Amino acid sequence: MNSPSQPLAGRRVVVTRTREQASVLAGRLTALGAEVIELPVLRISKEISKDNLADVMLELGSYDWIVFTSANGVRYFFEEFFRLFDDIRALGGLRFACVGDGTARGIAEAHLKIECRPEKPTAEALADALIATGSLDSAKVLVITGNLNRDTLVTKLEEARAIVDRLQVYKTEKIEVAGLPAAVDFRARGADAILFASSSSAQSFSDQRAALELAPGAKRPVAGSMGPQTSATMKKCGLTVDFEARPPGFDELIDALVKRLNNGL
Repeated sequence: MNSPSQPLAGRRVVVTRTREQASVLAGRLTALGAEVIELPVLRISKEISKDNLADVMLELGSYDWIVFTSANGVRYFFEEFFRLFDDIRALGGLRFACVGDGTARGIAEAHLKIECRPEKPTAEALADALIATGSLDSAKVLVITGNLNRDTLVTKLEEARAIVDRLQVYKTEKIEVAGLPAAVDFRARGADAILFASSSSAQSFSDQRAALELAPGAKRPVAGSMGPQTSATMKKCGLTVDFEARPPGFDELIDALVKRLNNGL
């Protein structure tokens, strides 16, 4: 029987995040006794149009809000900002909005105040929270994005009469996993659970399902989702959702995992 401090002892858990992003989740799982198999199905890297960056930086002081939906956006935006400016005051009177714990941490590390952050970490909730401030009519809003960001946030802000510019600062790409040692191990032995922290990771895993087919006798894992958006993508791809973080978040995902494995619910 597992101890209360290590409820995942003896359990094999697959994490599908990128190599850079897996460490936080893997560390928490390891501390609970799990054997973590890191199977990165995505690669995230900086990708910025120099022309778009120049346009935004020249007009930075004219924006009312800057909006981040991921820690990657925060990281790559500020890398470029500090490359071009040596004083944080170049941000002018910008107000900051974001979703997610990691995103908020990145902004806080720059000693900046977050003025809008919804409890639910979704693009829809962020748009609604910004609209609720009553500040969007004719306001200039800069949304920091990746190549796979949905249009939902921008569309809702524009419907609220905001003037929205987008700046893509990173791209997400599929990693071919077939030859990775972790994939070989997964195919041979399976796992107790597999965790999907984003829609893009679920999509990439599904696209490569043939290369991840379990061998006869390998343990078939239960699948966990970070939240409703990820769950919807999993179902669309034909992946089973056995448990879901509610509300979305790493701690909630791990709590749901522990409950599912130990109670069989």
